[in-house]
Amino acid sequence: MPKMKSKKALTKRVKVTGSGKLVRHHARTGHRAYGKTTKEKRHLMKQTSVHPSDVKRIKDLIQQ
Repeated sequence: MPKMKSKKALTKRVKVTGSGKLVRHHARTGHRAYGKTTKEKRHLMKQTSVHPSDVKRIKDLIQQ
């Protein structure tokens, strides 16, 4: 049976840290920045971890 290919779209959006955790960027940052407060924009710039209920599914998709 051939090897499974990883989902390239997801590998570009999720990064695996050295300890094996999954890190992603926040949504709501693409446009309409004038409708958000400075605090909201500052917090959305930071990365966050993937929700624990999604970790197993995402690791299967990126072959990690």
